[in-house]
Amino acid sequence: MKTSAVGGAWADMLQEQWSNFWDARTVREKTMLTWGGALLAVAIGYSVLWAPAADGRARLRANLPAMQRQLALMTAQADEARSLAGAAASVAPGGQALKDALTASLSDHGMPGAQVQIIGSSVQVQLKNASFPAWSAWLDDVRKQFKVQVVEAHITALKTDGQVDLTASLQSANAH
Repeated sequence: MKTSAVGGAWADMLQEQWSNFWDARTVREKTMLTWGGALLAVAIGYSVLWAPAADGRARLRANLPAMQRQLALMTAQADEARSLAGAAASVAPGGQALKDALTASLSDHGMPGAQVQIIGSSVQVQLKNASFPAWSAWLDDVRKQFKVQVVEAHITALKTDGQVDLTASLQSANAH
């Protein structure tokens, strides 16, 4: 409460000083001060509000054609990138690139102990004591991702349910 009393006293003191100042002025001085204050308010309003907004509009109007050209260029580049991505997705890796991709994929799918080697135009994958469901899921994934097909597979079931030893030869789907 003390702060509001101090603030109230301060406001009262300012009010009293303004009244004393204003009452001591003649009619002509009051008119001049009123018009001068109005002119000062207009000048401040113009310099703080109107001038920066007008400059900004002029700058935007000057830059708009260049921005529209940039937008058209970026749109064209995005369209080209989309068309190239589709074309790149249809190219299947082969040889060493396919071997490296399959090795990384096996590791990503939790089957890092696989032996992967290139034999002719195919890549041979050998796994011992592997989970058949995990291998099947991996095979479906690489079939879609790398566009490969199984050309030969030998799978032997182990005593533990779901575990197998396998050898599979994979080849790029567009290889003949």
